[in-house]
Amino acid sequence: MRILILGGTAQARELATGLRSRDEYRIIFSLAGRTHEPALPDLPREQLRVGGFGGVEGLSGYLRAESIDVLIDATHPFARVMSAHAVDAARTAGVRLLALRRPAWTAQPGDRWTHVPDVQTAAEHVAALADDRCVFVTTGRMELAAYAGDERHAYLIRAVTAPDGPLPPRHTVVLDRGPYSIEAESDLMARHDVGALVTKNSGGSATAAKLTAARRRGIPVTMVDPPAPAPGVETAATMADVLRLLELGSETSRR
Repeated sequence: MRILILGGTAQARELATGLRSRDEYRIIFSLAGRTHEPALPDLPREQLRVGGFGGVEGLSGYLRAESIDVLIDATHPFARVMSAHAVDAARTAGVRLLALRRPAWTAQPGDRWTHVPDVQTAAEHVAALADDRCVFVTTGRMELAAYAGDERHAYLIRAVTAPDGPLPPRHTVVLDRGPYSIEAESDLMARHDVGALVTKNSGGSATAAKLTAARRRGIPVTMVDPPAPAPGVETAATMADVLRLLELGSETSRR
């Protein structure tokens, strides 16, 4: 079975490495190539692909040309455009589509979360905060322009790659990649006198420490909720779920 994995998360890399060890699957792992020196799974070079496909038409053409049997969307939960392209391309090429989506975080006792649907709403929410507090932003570098009009608050911005678009007038950029410890996150918030946190609810453990640190420090969190999966897309939360769905699909095709 030939499988194309659209990567972008640690979970995607773990899935690719795990499937590689099984003789019944042939894996191709693809990254969009937007991050400098991206983390890659342990696969032979010929099974790694970096760069865009050229939209739905390009992806569907690739699926046909490479005789892909199953497309697994294991991109970031907020990669809306790529996920939408995966749905349309799989439908066009007649290829089965699975989506790997780890469970979202849930609030714990003591958390002070405000749920919002998107980054623009998050930016409007923190801009309206009454006091002059430092806002810690961990929503990635692609949508930072949403905060650029806020002249009142200082911003601590963390990203893997340096942002190149509009930024708030008062800002500090920290380039770093998880996983993060609770102690390190708490120290970072203390050093910059963080009074508010903005994050996307992407789930997972690698970046969850900031939530515990915020809870312990009494810092309110503006939580951007993830988009719902497209209707009809088979969704898995773990590698075991993916294997179960792949095996079910194989049994169905044999019948």
